[in-house]
Amino acid sequence: MSTGKGIKRIKNNPVFYPELKKGHEISLTDYSWNKLKSLAKKKGISASEYVEQWLRDTAD
Repeated sequence: MSTGKGIKRIKNNPVFYPELKKGHEISLTDYSWNKLKSLAKKKGISASEYVEQWLRDTAD
């Protein structure tokens, strides 16, 4: 997925998905949090975006 570079961002206007992201909280061990950050960094995206893509790619 693109990082959105070159796309003009407008407040309260979603860029990648049909809805805006909202803040939510999950609890992870330090190991899992660091693993998540590492995996996201390898893809050049945030931890939040990594989880978003993972869940959207997971078959129902």
